[in-house]
Amino acid sequence: MLLKNMITIRQFFIKHKTILLYGISLALLLILLKWLELRFVIFDHAMEIYVGAIAVIFTVLGIWLALKLTKPKIERVVVEKEIYIEKSREFVFNEAEFTRLGISKRELEVLQLMADGFSNAEIATRLFVSLNTIKTHASNLFFKLDASRRTQAIEKAKTLNLIP
Repeated sequence: MLLKNMITIRQFFIKHKTILLYGISLALLLILLKWLELRFVIFDHAMEIYVGAIAVIFTVLGIWLALKLTKPKIERVVVEKEIYIEKSREFVFNEAEFTRLGISKRELEVLQLMADGFSNAEIATRLFVSLNTIKTHASNLFFKLDASRRTQAIEKAKTLNLIP
């Protein structure tokens, strides 16, 4: 098969030899003319080409220099230290806020377990009540403490001295 294809290609070249030679010679002549044209353009406009090349070099140099000069020379060093904060006073339960807000003892218990980091399901298991009951207590606490999230409710309860 390959040999057959080679023979047909060879026969094609032999048959069209003059056309191929004229085509190749015209292509070479065209390349020569374009090269000469480019050469004359370069000679006629040599000054503009040199000025353009120098402008490109100085533009690149200016961008590089600007990036080097605007980079901050000060390195940022992060130092991590442990800071020990002593509690200045002992926890004293605020009975007045407790009664003013109208929080029940069970809700206070739920709030304390929330502050300890337990989930609603874990609180329900610890208090032997259903999950829906805990959700109801949590929503009541959010309403009474004017909070929209657990973290807000816990923070507000700590500032009001309802939980330690």
